[in-house]
Amino acid sequence: MEDITEGVNNIHISDSNKKNRIQVSNTKKPLFFYVNLAKRYMQQYNEVELSALGMAIATVVTVAEILKNNGLAVEKKILTSTVDIKDDSRGRPVQKAKIEIVLGKTANFDELMAAAAEERENGDLEEQN
Repeated sequence: MEDITEGVNNIHISDSNKKNRIQVSNTKKPLFFYVNLAKRYMQQYNEVELSALGMAIATVVTVAEILKNNGLAVEKKILTSTVDIKDDSRGRPVQKAKIEIVLGKTANFDELMAAAAEERENGDLEEQN
């Protein structure tokens, strides 16, 4: 778990236009990496945009549902589309499904995050004793 938090702390965003966008892959990072990253982005920007192509769409939907079911996020917008991706092996463009989900903070987001942080601190103290 500490590795995931460290990864979230060290991540840098290359797209300066969308500082609050997370492009999700279903192979590169574990699911809760994206959940924790989305929480961090909502703390900083009050909303987060999750986007994915193809098979990673299920991961984006799962991340959004986890955040919503835990009372941390509300859906603001969902966009679906198809994009043409050049497939070098076939030499022709291939259409891939794309989803973008914009989530905003709930009214009690900050309270829930503070309670979770306090719970973690209490758990750490118990482990040390």
